[in-house]
Amino acid sequence: MSEDLDDRAKLLDREYVFHSWSAQGALDLPVIAGGSGTVVWDHAGNRMLDFASQLVNVNIGHQHPAVVAGIQEQAARLATIGPATANLHRGLAAERILSKAEASSSGRGGFRKVFFTNGGADANENAIRMARLSTGRDTVLSTYRSYHGNTGAAIVATGDWRRMPNQYARGHAHFFGPYLYRSEFWATTPEEESERALHHLRRVVESEGPQTVAAILLESVPGTAGILLPPPGYLAGVRELCDEFGIVLILDEVMAGFGRTGRWFAFEGYDVVPDLITFAKGVNSGYVPVGGVVISEPIAAVFDERVFPGGLTYSGHPLAAASIIASIDAMEAEGIVEHARTVGAEAIGPGLRELAERHPLIGEVRGEGVFWAMELVTDRATREPAPPALIGALKKEIAARGVLPFTADNRIHVVPPCVVTADEVVEAMAAYDAALTAVESA
Repeated sequence: MSEDLDDRAKLLDREYVFHSWSAQGALDLPVIAGGSGTVVWDHAGNRMLDFASQLVNVNIGHQHPAVVAGIQEQAARLATIGPATANLHRGLAAERILSKAEASSSGRGGFRKVFFTNGGADANENAIRMARLSTGRDTVLSTYRSYHGNTGAAIVATGDWRRMPNQYARGHAHFFGPYLYRSEFWATTPEEESERALHHLRRVVESEGPQTVAAILLESVPGTAGILLPPPGYLAGVRELCDEFGIVLILDEVMAGFGRTGRWFAFEGYDVVPDLITFAKGVNSGYVPVGGVVISEPIAAVFDERVFPGGLTYSGHPLAAASIIASIDAMEAEGIVEHARTVGAEAIGPGLRELAERHPLIGEVRGEGVFWAMELVTDRATREPAPPALIGALKKEIAARGVLPFTADNRIHVVPPCVVTADEVVEAMAAYDAALTAVESA
């Protein structure tokens, strides 16, 4: 009977569901019927370790009882209410987010307000709007190696191929961020990469016209683009450049925030304080769709007497607010963020580096917390990226060994929930090891 449910789920999916970023005809997707912590399963009870955290968002793990209870209690109390009302739990959720932003900035952020959205894309969309309105400028600069969402301005701010069929928004320009493994700047050290990338950005600002640039939008740690940890001094240097030219610095923490890097916000590790922070995903692990913008005092003050021309029917939805409160409280009480930092340093990082010693396909391992990538190459000397067919074969081999993988371009991203145990890391490493061996020997 359970196998019949899996078959029915696949049949209904193929027949009626239109999937994102996919050619629909060839899809053969895994069926997920339930989950707990780091583990998911189908109707037949076949278990998989979720080392994708779905879309790198289930930070607290699947079905955390405190978050589920928070949603249930709120649903019984008040299932929905419009944004043009005051609601206790919406205010409490904002208060908790602001407290984490202030702590991550060592009290230097002066963060005052939270604008709630439905997800990360419209968080970036509204942050761009705030930057343009508060500066009176138009241009937004972002990197080529980035992903900021799939709405009008967010997808054009995105640097990868997905922006190209979707360029309907105005006023965007791109630049190269630091990426030492494939340096655009002929750098050989992190310090050189940082210095030269900052020089490149300065020249882009100057060439676009500083008086036209409203914002620089960066992922604190670029995620989908490859988990590219900023080299020393880079983000601080961007902050200095923004201050020099009166540019708003927006840090996109949609994927990197709320424990993913082993910190509440990723920027805490890089000596930088932004003007606007966008968030979603890990703030409540996706249990209810939500995102938002953390707004600094100067930008919030612009709209004290001036109407902000933006809004969403579900902004600050009470179920989302309740899930945020429950998630942040549980992460604090259980030391989940600290655990993510420890398991990354003591289990994931060492495990991946050991794999790299044994497998010539792995060109580089990088990451922190529960936010890691293996970059795969066909030749370590030339760093030729592994082709899509090889990545597809590897993905199938990993899944066949009971681990749900996350792949992007020529990389395997190792991004389990923050609650992953050391034993589960060992289990996943064994699956990666066996899958790499199978593909290398094919």
